[in-house]
Amino acid sequence: MNSSRLVTHFAHRARSWMMTSAVVVVAVLLVEPMGAYAQSLQNAAPATKQPAPAGTPAPAAKSADQKPKPAGGTSKSKPASAPAAPAAAAAPSAVAPPTLDETRLTLNKWIETQQIISKERNDWAQGKEILQGRIELVGKEVGVLKDRITQSELAVAESNKKRDELVAENDQLKAVTAQLSDAVTAMEGQVRKLAKLMPEPVSAKLLPLMQRMPADPANTRVSTAERFQNVLGILNELNKANSEISVSYEIRTLADGSSSEVQVFYVGLAQAYYISPRGLAGIGHPTDDGWKWESASAATSGQIMQALEIIQGKQTPSFVPLPITIK
Repeated sequence: MNSSRLVTHFAHRARSWMMTSAVVVVAVLLVEPMGAYAQSLQNAAPATKQPAPAGTPAPAAKSADQKPKPAGGTSKSKPASAPAAPAAAAAPSAVAPPTLDETRLTLNKWIETQQIISKERNDWAQGKEILQGRIELVGKEVGVLKDRITQSELAVAESNKKRDELVAENDQLKAVTAQLSDAVTAMEGQVRKLAKLMPEPVSAKLLPLMQRMPADPANTRVSTAERFQNVLGILNELNKANSEISVSYEIRTLADGSSSEVQVFYVGLAQAYYISPRGLAGIGHPTDDGWKWESASAATSGQIMQALEIIQGKQTPSFVPLPITIK
């Protein structure tokens, strides 16, 4: 409750107290004179006669035609007449004036009634102020709620707009994803064809990546991004192997039909040469069915041995002519 309401509240309280005090003073001033006046009226009232008790019979009147009794004889007399009607009841006495105690009691009731009326007025005024304050507070809350509703409606509209944009973007991404899925499926098919052209060392190195390619692209849990990453990893390794000369040890079948461990150096992914410890050499090149190996002549074996020693750093680099197959 603010300061203006407190001032109004104390003003109502002061006015109620002043009215109650005035009523008490007036009652005190009036009680004694009214009591004295009632006593004087009671003393001046005349005494009233008490009515005769009912049922007392009146004296009987003698009959006029009653005959004297004959001398010396007895005679039957007529029964006496009915007694006279009782006298009418006296008029009721006047109402007695109120006593001093009754007057005081009445004044006390009147004062109590005035106090109750004053208290109810004060309570009503205070309740009115409280209700007005609550109405103002509720009005402010309603205004705040309306503002929040407006802001919420704007937020919902903005959210719906963003949702529509995201839905459109999602549809576009789905279309792009479908295109990428078709593209990576075609690339995986081409990589599988290149697997037959890979040398054994490169094929063994890329075996884990080859196994990660899904057998059925239409029913796979591998995401399109992972499939692209897998294909790009394989292509990077193939590009690296195709741009360098690598040397490895392998088991090959020689011209005399025996198997032996040989040293093989691959010139990229297009040509390879090997030589055995006994000096037997061979030439290999990739085909659609895998690598095909042929025995080399004695002159070619010397050239292959010289090229291998140059690669290993055992001889001074120089130009060495080697046979090659181009398709």
